[in-house]
Amino acid sequence: MDKRSRKAIYFECYGGISGDMTVAALLDMGADEEELRRQLETLPLDGFSVEISRVKKSGLDCCDFHVVLEEQYHNHDHDIVYLYGHRQGDGEFGHMSGHAHEHGHGHMHDHAHAPHDHEHDHENEHTHDHVHEPHRHAHSHVHRGLKDVAGIIGQSGIAEGAKKIALDIFHVLAEAEAKAHGATIETVHFHEVGAVDSIVDIAAAAICLDNLGIKDIIIPELYEGRGTVRCAHGILPVPVPAVMHIAAEHGLALRMTNVEAELVTPTGAAIAAAVRTADKLPAKYRILAAGMGAGKRDYGRTSILRTMMIEDMGKTEEREPLKDHIYKLESNIDDCTGEVLGYVMERLFAGGARDVSYMPVFMKKNRPAYQINIICMEKDIPVMEEILFKETTTIGIRRMKAERTVLERELKKVETSLGEAQVKICDVYGEARIYPEYESAAAIASAKKLPYREVWERILEEAEKILSPGCE
Repeated sequence: MDKRSRKAIYFECYGGISGDMTVAALLDMGADEEELRRQLETLPLDGFSVEISRVKKSGLDCCDFHVVLEEQYHNHDHDIVYLYGHRQGDGEFGHMSGHAHEHGHGHMHDHAHAPHDHEHDHENEHTHDHVHEPHRHAHSHVHRGLKDVAGIIGQSGIAEGAKKIALDIFHVLAEAEAKAHGATIETVHFHEVGAVDSIVDIAAAAICLDNLGIKDIIIPELYEGRGTVRCAHGILPVPVPAVMHIAAEHGLALRMTNVEAELVTPTGAAIAAAVRTADKLPAKYRILAAGMGAGKRDYGRTSILRTMMIEDMGKTEEREPLKDHIYKLESNIDDCTGEVLGYVMERLFAGGARDVSYMPVFMKKNRPAYQINIICMEKDIPVMEEILFKETTTIGIRRMKAERTVLERELKKVETSLGEAQVKICDVYGEARIYPEYESAAAIASAKKLPYREVWERILEEAEKILSPGCE
Protein backbone atom coordinates (compact mmCIF):
# COMPACT_ATOMS: atom_id res chain seq x y z
CA MET A 1 0.00 0.00 0.00
CA ASP A 2 1.23 3.52 -0.78
CA LYS A 3 2.50 5.91 1.82
CA ARG A 4 -0.18 8.36 2.86
CA SER A 5 -0.55 11.76 4.47
CA ARG A 6 -1.53 11.83 8.13
CA LYS A 7 -4.43 13.53 9.87
CA ALA A 8 -4.18 15.31 13.21
CA ILE A 9 -6.22 17.53 15.50
CA TYR A 10 -4.70 20.92 16.26
CA PHE A 11 -5.68 22.72 19.48
CA GLU A 12 -5.33 26.49 19.12
CA CYS A 13 -5.42 27.66 22.74
CA TYR A 14 -5.15 31.46 22.35
CA GLY A 15 -8.24 31.89 24.51
CA GLY A 16 -7.24 29.30 27.09
CA ILE A 17 -8.57 25.78 27.57
CA SER A 18 -11.04 24.12 29.92
CA GLY A 19 -13.05 20.91 29.94
CA ASP A 20 -16.30 22.31 28.59
CA MET A 21 -14.51 24.38 25.92
CA THR A 22 -12.78 21.22 24.70
CA VAL A 23 -16.03 19.26 24.40
CA ALA A 24 -17.76 22.14 22.59
CA ALA A 25 -14.91 22.60 20.10
CA LEU A 26 -14.77 18.87 19.27
CA LEU A 27 -18.54 18.72 18.81
CA ASP A 28 -18.41 21.76 16.54
CA MET A 29 -15.63 20.10 14.54
CA GLY A 30 -17.67 17.00 13.85
CA ALA A 31 -17.82 14.67 16.84
CA ASP A 32 -21.14 12.80 16.91
CA GLU A 33 -23.51 14.57 19.33
CA GLU A 34 -26.01 11.71 19.35
CA GLU A 35 -23.28 9.22 20.23
CA LEU A 36 -21.99 11.54 22.96
CA ARG A 37 -25.41 11.74 24.56
CA ARG A 38 -25.93 7.98 24.31
CA GLN A 39 -22.64 7.20 26.03
CA LEU A 40 -23.03 9.87 28.71
CA GLU A 41 -26.38 8.36 29.69
CA THR A 42 -24.54 5.17 30.73
CA LEU A 43 -22.48 6.95 33.42
CA PRO A 44 -23.60 5.65 36.84
CA LEU A 45 -24.06 9.21 38.16
CA ASP A 46 -27.11 11.02 39.47
CA GLY A 47 -28.25 14.58 39.15
CA PHE A 48 -27.02 15.93 35.83
CA SER A 49 -28.13 16.77 32.33
CA VAL A 50 -26.30 18.45 29.46
CA GLU A 51 -27.15 21.42 27.26
CA ILE A 52 -25.56 21.86 23.83
CA SER A 53 -26.32 25.17 22.17
CA ARG A 54 -25.05 27.86 19.80
CA VAL A 55 -23.75 31.16 21.19
CA LYS A 56 -22.02 34.25 19.79
CA LYS A 57 -18.52 35.25 20.88
CA SER A 58 -17.31 38.52 19.36
CA GLY A 59 -19.83 37.96 16.60
CA LEU A 60 -18.55 34.43 15.89
CA ASP A 61 -20.87 31.43 15.97
CA CYS A 62 -19.61 28.93 18.56
CA CYS A 63 -20.75 25.74 20.22
CA ASP A 64 -21.40 25.75 23.96
CA PHE A 65 -21.38 22.64 26.16
CA HIS A 66 -22.89 22.97 29.62
CA VAL A 67 -23.34 20.38 32.38
CA VAL A 68 -26.47 21.22 34.38
CA LEU A 69 -26.58 19.88 37.94
CA GLU A 70 -29.57 19.31 40.14
CA GLU A 71 -29.61 21.65 43.10
CA GLN A 72 -28.07 19.24 45.61
CA TYR A 73 -25.07 18.78 43.29
CA HIS A 74 -24.80 22.39 42.16
CA ASN A 75 -21.59 24.42 42.44
CA HIS A 76 -22.06 26.75 39.44
CA ASP A 77 -18.66 25.72 38.14
CA HIS A 78 -17.79 23.80 34.99
CA ASP A 79 -14.39 22.41 35.80
CA ILE A 80 -12.62 20.25 38.36
CA VAL A 81 -13.11 21.42 41.94
CA TYR A 82 -11.19 19.74 44.73
CA LEU A 83 -13.16 20.93 47.75
CA TYR A 84 -14.67 19.72 50.93
CA GLY A 85 -16.97 22.66 51.40
CA HIS A 86 -19.87 24.72 50.10
CA ARG A 87 -19.90 27.86 47.97
CA GLN A 88 -22.03 30.88 48.70
CA GLY A 89 -23.10 33.83 46.58
CA ASP A 90 -20.71 36.75 46.44
CA GLY A 91 -21.31 39.89 44.42
CA GLU A 92 -17.63 40.17 43.50
CA PHE A 93 -17.78 36.96 41.50
CA GLY A 94 -21.33 37.10 40.14
CA HIS A 95 -23.07 33.78 40.81
CA MET A 96 -20.63 32.53 43.41
CA SER A 97 -17.47 33.20 45.31
CA GLY A 98 -14.27 31.20 45.50
CA HIS A 99 -14.64 30.72 49.25
CA ALA A 100 -14.87 27.27 50.69
CA HIS A 101 -16.39 26.78 54.15
CA GLU A 102 -14.87 24.02 56.21
CA HIS A 103 -16.94 21.20 57.61
CA GLY A 104 -14.90 21.07 60.77
CA HIS A 105 -13.03 17.89 59.90
CA GLY A 106 -9.39 17.32 59.17
CA HIS A 107 -9.56 16.53 55.48
CA MET A 108 -7.43 18.46 53.06
CA HIS A 109 -9.06 21.34 51.13
CA ASP A 110 -7.77 21.08 47.62
CA HIS A 111 -7.80 23.71 44.86
CA ALA A 112 -10.95 25.29 43.47
CA HIS A 113 -10.23 27.45 40.48
CA ALA A 114 -11.80 30.65 39.23
CA PRO A 115 -15.58 30.47 38.92
CA HIS A 116 -17.30 30.78 35.57
CA ASP A 117 -20.39 32.88 35.16
CA HIS A 118 -23.16 32.18 32.70
CA GLU A 119 -23.07 35.38 30.67
CA HIS A 120 -23.02 34.25 27.04
CA ASP A 121 -23.21 36.92 24.37
CA HIS A 122 -26.86 37.13 23.44
CA GLU A 123 -26.44 38.31 19.87
CA ASN A 124 -28.50 35.34 18.74
CA GLU A 125 -31.18 33.20 20.27
CA HIS A 126 -29.99 30.12 22.08
CA THR A 127 -31.43 26.84 20.95
CA HIS A 128 -30.93 24.55 23.91
CA ASP A 129 -31.13 20.81 23.52
CA HIS A 130 -31.60 19.11 26.86
CA VAL A 131 -30.95 15.58 28.04
CA HIS A 132 -32.67 15.22 31.40
CA GLU A 133 -31.84 12.62 33.97
CA PRO A 134 -34.70 11.61 36.27
CA HIS A 135 -34.63 13.44 39.58
CA ARG A 136 -33.00 11.39 42.28
CA HIS A 137 -32.15 12.24 45.86
CA ALA A 138 -28.63 11.63 47.07
CA HIS A 139 -26.40 12.84 49.83
CA SER A 140 -24.21 15.68 48.56
CA HIS A 141 -21.18 15.07 50.78
CA VAL A 142 -19.84 11.87 49.26
CA HIS A 143 -16.06 11.93 48.92
CA ARG A 144 -14.64 10.22 45.86
CA GLY A 145 -11.02 9.34 45.25
CA LEU A 146 -9.30 8.43 42.01
CA LYS A 147 -10.17 4.76 42.55
CA ASP A 148 -13.86 5.66 42.90
CA VAL A 149 -13.82 7.80 39.78
CA ALA A 150 -12.06 5.00 37.89
CA GLY A 151 -14.85 2.68 39.02
CA ILE A 152 -17.50 5.05 37.67
CA ILE A 153 -15.76 5.24 34.31
CA GLY A 154 -15.15 1.49 34.23
CA GLN A 155 -18.77 0.60 35.04
CA SER A 156 -20.16 2.90 32.36
CA GLY A 157 -21.05 1.89 28.84
CA ILE A 158 -18.78 4.37 27.13
CA ALA A 159 -16.39 3.08 24.46
CA GLU A 160 -13.21 1.37 25.61
CA GLY A 161 -11.02 3.92 23.85
CA ALA A 162 -12.87 6.75 25.59
CA LYS A 163 -12.49 5.02 28.96
CA LYS A 164 -8.72 4.92 28.55
CA ILE A 165 -8.53 8.60 27.56
CA ALA A 166 -10.73 9.63 30.50
CA LEU A 167 -8.71 7.61 33.02
CA ASP A 168 -5.46 9.06 31.66
CA ILE A 169 -6.83 12.59 32.16
CA PHE A 170 -7.97 11.87 35.73
CA HIS A 171 -4.61 10.30 36.54
CA VAL A 172 -2.80 13.45 35.37
CA LEU A 173 -5.13 15.58 37.52
CA ALA A 174 -4.75 13.43 40.60
CA GLU A 175 -0.95 13.43 40.36
CA ALA A 176 -0.86 17.23 40.07
CA GLU A 177 -3.24 17.84 42.96
CA ALA A 178 -1.41 15.32 45.14
CA LYS A 179 1.90 17.08 44.48
CA ALA A 180 0.38 20.50 45.11
CA HIS A 181 -0.95 19.46 48.51
CA GLY A 182 1.77 17.08 49.67
CA ALA A 183 -0.57 14.10 49.41
CA THR A 184 -0.73 10.96 47.30
CA ILE A 185 -3.08 10.11 44.45
CA GLU A 186 -4.74 7.61 46.79
CA THR A 187 -5.57 10.29 49.39
CA VAL A 188 -6.64 13.14 47.13
CA HIS A 189 -10.42 13.15 46.91
CA PHE A 190 -13.02 14.75 44.65
CA HIS A 191 -15.94 16.23 46.52
CA GLU A 192 -19.18 15.18 44.88
CA VAL A 193 -20.33 18.79 44.48
CA GLY A 194 -17.50 19.34 42.03
CA ALA A 195 -16.92 15.83 40.79
CA VAL A 196 -20.21 15.18 39.01
CA ASP A 197 -19.81 17.90 36.39
CA SER A 198 -16.06 17.27 36.22
CA ILE A 199 -16.54 13.57 35.50
CA VAL A 200 -19.08 14.42 32.83
CA ASP A 201 -16.81 17.06 31.23
CA ILE A 202 -13.83 14.70 31.13
CA ALA A 203 -15.88 11.72 29.97
CA ALA A 204 -17.46 13.87 27.25
CA ALA A 205 -14.07 15.11 26.01
CA ALA A 206 -12.79 11.52 25.93
CA ILE A 207 -15.89 10.28 24.06
CA CYS A 208 -15.55 13.03 21.43
CA LEU A 209 -11.85 12.37 20.89
CA ASP A 210 -12.44 8.63 20.60
CA ASN A 211 -15.37 9.20 18.25
CA LEU A 212 -13.26 11.32 15.91
CA GLY A 213 -10.76 8.46 15.76
CA ILE A 214 -7.65 10.63 15.30
CA LYS A 215 -4.76 9.83 17.61
CA ASP A 216 -2.34 12.61 16.60
CA ILE A 217 -3.06 15.68 18.74
CA ILE A 218 -0.96 18.81 18.20
CA ILE A 219 -0.84 21.37 21.03
CA PRO A 220 2.04 23.85 20.60
CA GLU A 221 1.32 26.01 23.66
CA LEU A 222 -1.28 27.06 26.21
CA TYR A 223 -2.05 30.75 26.64
CA GLU A 224 -2.37 31.61 30.34
CA GLY A 225 -3.33 34.73 32.25
CA ARG A 226 -1.66 36.26 35.25
CA GLY A 227 -2.52 37.66 38.66
CA THR A 228 -4.34 35.76 41.37
CA VAL A 229 -7.47 33.70 41.87
CA ARG A 230 -9.57 33.27 45.00
CA CYS A 231 -9.98 29.64 46.07
CA ALA A 232 -10.30 27.35 49.09
CA HIS A 233 -6.96 28.39 50.59
CA GLY A 234 -7.46 32.10 49.97
CA ILE A 235 -5.60 33.85 47.17
CA LEU A 236 -3.43 31.77 44.82
CA PRO A 237 -1.23 32.90 41.93
CA VAL A 238 -2.02 32.16 38.30
CA PRO A 239 -1.12 29.62 36.96
CA VAL A 240 -2.68 27.80 39.88
CA PRO A 241 -0.55 25.04 41.45
CA ALA A 242 -2.29 22.14 39.66
CA VAL A 243 -1.77 23.73 36.24
CA MET A 244 1.82 24.58 37.12
CA HIS A 245 2.61 20.99 38.14
CA ILE A 246 0.91 19.52 35.07
CA ALA A 247 2.84 21.85 32.77
CA ALA A 248 6.13 21.02 34.50
CA GLU A 249 5.58 17.26 34.62
CA HIS A 250 4.38 16.90 31.04
CA GLY A 251 6.42 19.56 29.27
CA LEU A 252 3.51 21.81 28.28
CA ALA A 253 4.63 25.19 26.94
CA LEU A 254 2.90 28.15 28.62
CA ARG A 255 2.69 31.57 26.97
CA MET A 256 1.85 34.20 29.56
CA THR A 257 -0.50 37.03 28.59
CA ASN A 258 -1.46 40.30 30.27
CA VAL A 259 -5.00 39.10 30.98
CA GLU A 260 -5.77 39.29 34.69
CA ALA A 261 -7.49 35.91 34.90
CA GLU A 262 -7.06 32.14 34.90
CA LEU A 263 -7.30 31.04 31.26
CA VAL A 264 -6.05 27.47 31.71
CA THR A 265 -8.03 25.35 34.15
CA PRO A 266 -6.63 22.18 35.75
CA THR A 267 -8.97 20.05 33.63
CA GLY A 268 -7.92 21.87 30.47
CA ALA A 269 -4.24 21.37 31.27
CA ALA A 270 -4.83 17.70 32.14
CA ILE A 271 -6.62 17.07 28.83
CA ALA A 272 -3.74 18.69 26.95
CA ALA A 273 -1.15 16.66 28.87
CA ALA A 274 -2.98 13.35 28.47
CA VAL A 275 -3.77 13.51 24.75
CA ARG A 276 -0.99 15.63 23.20
CA THR A 277 1.31 13.71 20.85
CA ALA A 278 3.15 16.64 19.21
CA ASP A 279 3.85 20.33 19.80
CA LYS A 280 4.62 21.47 16.24
CA LEU A 281 2.37 21.95 13.24
CA PRO A 282 3.49 20.52 9.88
CA ALA A 283 5.05 23.04 7.51
CA LYS A 284 2.17 22.62 5.06
CA TYR A 285 -1.31 21.30 5.78
CA ARG A 286 -4.91 21.62 4.71
CA ILE A 287 -7.84 22.09 7.07
CA LEU A 288 -10.48 19.38 6.81
CA ALA A 289 -12.77 20.65 9.57
CA ALA A 290 -12.75 23.26 12.34
CA GLY A 291 -14.61 23.81 15.58
CA MET A 292 -14.99 26.63 18.07
CA GLY A 293 -15.88 25.95 21.70
CA ALA A 294 -17.18 28.82 23.80
CA GLY A 295 -15.83 29.62 27.24
CA LYS A 296 -18.15 30.79 29.97
CA ARG A 297 -16.40 34.14 30.59
CA ASP A 298 -14.65 36.79 28.54
CA TYR A 299 -11.71 38.34 30.37
CA GLY A 300 -11.32 41.29 28.03
CA ARG A 301 -10.65 38.89 25.13
CA THR A 302 -12.68 36.37 23.19
CA SER A 303 -13.01 33.16 25.20
CA ILE A 304 -12.85 30.53 22.46
CA LEU A 305 -10.97 27.26 22.06
CA ARG A 306 -10.51 26.49 18.36
CA THR A 307 -9.71 23.01 17.08
CA MET A 308 -8.86 22.02 13.53
CA MET A 309 -8.72 18.65 11.83
CA ILE A 310 -5.73 18.94 9.54
CA GLU A 311 -3.95 16.81 6.95
CA ASP A 312 -0.21 17.05 6.48
CA MET A 313 0.40 18.05 2.84
CA GLY A 314 4.17 17.83 3.02
CA LYS A 315 6.24 14.90 1.91
CA THR A 316 5.45 11.89 4.04
CA GLU A 317 8.61 11.00 5.86
CA GLU A 318 9.53 7.56 7.05
CA ARG A 319 8.74 7.47 10.73
CA GLU A 320 10.94 5.52 13.05
CA PRO A 321 8.99 3.32 15.47
CA LEU A 322 8.33 4.93 18.83
CA LYS A 323 10.28 3.87 21.90
CA ASP A 324 8.85 3.87 25.39
CA HIS A 325 8.74 1.72 28.49
CA ILE A 326 6.37 -1.04 29.51
CA TYR A 327 6.19 -3.16 32.66
CA LYS A 328 5.93 -6.92 33.00
CA LEU A 329 4.47 -8.42 36.16
CA GLU A 330 4.75 -12.15 36.75
CA SER A 331 3.98 -14.67 39.45
CA ASN A 332 4.06 -18.49 39.78
CA ILE A 333 0.81 -19.98 41.08
CA ASP A 334 0.37 -23.67 41.92
CA ASP A 335 -2.84 -23.75 43.94
CA CYS A 336 -5.50 -21.90 41.93
CA THR A 337 -8.19 -23.53 39.81
CA GLY A 338 -8.63 -22.89 36.12
CA GLU A 339 -11.90 -21.09 36.84
CA VAL A 340 -10.13 -18.65 39.15
CA LEU A 341 -7.36 -17.97 36.65
CA GLY A 342 -9.86 -17.39 33.85
CA TYR A 343 -11.76 -14.90 36.02
CA VAL A 344 -8.52 -13.15 37.00
CA MET A 345 -7.59 -12.67 33.35
CA GLU A 346 -10.93 -10.93 32.70
CA ARG A 347 -10.41 -8.66 35.72
CA LEU A 348 -6.88 -7.76 34.63
CA PHE A 349 -7.95 -6.80 31.11
CA ALA A 350 -10.82 -4.75 32.51
CA GLY A 351 -8.35 -3.03 34.84
CA GLY A 352 -6.12 -1.83 32.01
CA ALA A 353 -3.71 -4.68 31.25
CA ARG A 354 -2.25 -4.53 27.75
CA ASP A 355 -1.83 -8.31 27.63
CA VAL A 356 -2.21 -11.29 29.97
CA SER A 357 -0.92 -14.82 29.42
CA TYR A 358 -0.43 -18.06 31.34
CA MET A 359 2.50 -20.42 30.86
CA PRO A 360 2.61 -23.95 32.34
CA VAL A 361 5.64 -24.52 34.57
CA PHE A 362 6.94 -27.03 37.10
CA MET A 363 7.70 -25.59 40.54
CA LYS A 364 9.34 -26.88 43.68
CA LYS A 365 8.32 -30.35 44.85
CA ASN A 366 7.51 -31.15 41.20
CA ARG A 367 4.23 -29.28 41.37
CA PRO A 368 2.61 -28.39 38.03
CA ALA A 369 1.70 -24.71 38.08
CA TYR A 370 1.13 -21.65 35.93
CA GLN A 371 3.20 -18.53 35.54
CA ILE A 372 0.95 -15.53 34.98
CA ASN A 373 2.44 -12.74 32.87
CA ILE A 374 0.93 -9.26 32.72
CA ILE A 375 2.01 -6.47 30.39
CA CYS A 376 0.90 -3.02 31.57
CA MET A 377 1.81 0.63 31.83
CA GLU A 378 3.45 1.93 35.02
CA LYS A 379 0.34 3.80 36.14
CA ASP A 380 -1.68 0.54 36.05
CA ILE A 381 0.70 -1.48 38.27
CA PRO A 382 -1.15 -0.80 41.58
CA VAL A 383 -4.46 -1.99 40.10
CA MET A 384 -2.85 -5.10 38.56
CA GLU A 385 -1.15 -6.07 41.81
CA GLU A 386 -4.29 -5.49 43.85
CA ILE A 387 -6.26 -7.83 41.58
CA LEU A 388 -3.59 -10.54 41.78
CA PHE A 389 -3.27 -10.40 45.56
CA LYS A 390 -7.04 -10.31 46.16
CA GLU A 391 -8.13 -12.88 43.57
CA THR A 392 -5.30 -15.46 43.64
CA THR A 393 -3.21 -17.24 46.26
CA THR A 394 0.06 -15.58 45.28
CA ILE A 395 2.09 -13.87 47.99
CA GLY A 396 4.63 -12.23 45.72
CA ILE A 397 4.77 -10.52 42.32
CA ARG A 398 7.90 -9.88 40.26
CA ARG A 399 8.11 -6.57 38.44
CA MET A 400 10.34 -5.78 35.45
CA LYS A 401 10.66 -2.55 33.46
CA ALA A 402 11.38 -3.04 29.76
CA GLU A 403 12.04 -0.71 26.88
CA ARG A 404 9.89 -1.45 23.88
CA THR A 405 9.62 -0.34 20.28
CA VAL A 406 6.09 0.23 18.97
CA LEU A 407 4.58 1.30 15.67
CA GLU A 408 2.31 4.33 15.52
CA ARG A 409 -1.26 3.19 15.07
CA GLU A 410 -4.84 4.42 14.94
CA LEU A 411 -8.28 2.82 14.87
CA LYS A 412 -10.64 3.77 12.07
CA LYS A 413 -14.15 2.76 11.02
CA VAL A 414 -14.75 2.04 7.34
CA GLU A 415 -17.90 1.27 5.37
CA THR A 416 -17.58 -2.03 3.50
CA SER A 417 -19.98 -4.11 1.44
CA LEU A 418 -20.55 -6.17 4.59
CA GLY A 419 -21.29 -3.14 6.75
CA GLU A 420 -19.25 -0.90 9.04
CA ALA A 421 -15.98 -2.45 10.20
CA GLN A 422 -13.15 -1.27 12.42
CA VAL A 423 -9.54 -1.54 11.31
CA LYS A 424 -6.19 -0.75 12.88
CA ILE A 425 -3.78 1.29 10.75
CA CYS A 426 -0.09 0.98 11.64
CA ASP A 427 2.65 3.24 10.29
CA VAL A 428 5.54 0.99 9.17
CA TYR A 429 8.33 3.45 8.31
CA GLY A 430 5.90 5.69 6.43
CA GLU A 431 3.82 2.88 4.93
CA ALA A 432 0.29 2.35 6.15
CA ARG A 433 -0.46 -1.26 7.03
CA ILE A 434 -4.06 -2.23 7.76
CA TYR A 435 -5.33 -4.95 10.09
CA PRO A 436 -9.07 -5.65 10.51
CA GLU A 437 -10.01 -5.75 14.19
CA TYR A 438 -11.01 -9.23 15.38
CA GLU A 439 -14.16 -8.22 17.30
CA SER A 440 -15.49 -6.26 14.35
CA ALA A 441 -14.82 -9.04 11.82
CA ALA A 442 -16.22 -11.69 14.17
CA ALA A 443 -19.45 -9.71 14.71
CA ILE A 444 -19.97 -9.38 10.95
CA ALA A 445 -19.17 -13.07 10.34
CA SER A 446 -21.71 -14.09 12.96
CA ALA A 447 -24.40 -11.71 11.69
CA LYS A 448 -23.89 -12.62 8.03
CA LYS A 449 -23.27 -16.32 8.73
CA LEU A 450 -20.04 -16.20 6.74
CA PRO A 451 -16.63 -17.78 7.48
CA TYR A 452 -14.49 -15.49 9.62
CA ARG A 453 -11.50 -15.72 7.26
CA GLU A 454 -13.61 -14.66 4.27
CA VAL A 455 -14.96 -11.65 6.19
CA TRP A 456 -11.50 -10.65 7.42
CA GLU A 457 -10.02 -10.76 3.90
CA ARG A 458 -12.91 -8.79 2.36
CA ILE A 459 -12.64 -6.07 5.04
CA LEU A 460 -8.90 -5.82 4.41
CA GLU A 461 -9.31 -5.61 0.62
CA GLU A 462 -12.01 -2.95 0.75
CA ALA A 463 -10.35 -0.94 3.54
CA GLU A 464 -7.12 -0.70 1.56
CA LYS A 465 -9.03 0.71 -1.41
CA ILE A 466 -10.93 3.19 0.76
CA LEU A 467 -7.90 4.40 2.68
CA SER A 468 -5.51 4.67 -0.27
CA PRO A 469 -4.56 8.25 -1.27
CA GLY A 470 -7.11 9.91 -3.50
CA CYS A 471 -9.88 7.45 -2.60
CA GLU A 472 -10.72 8.64 0.90
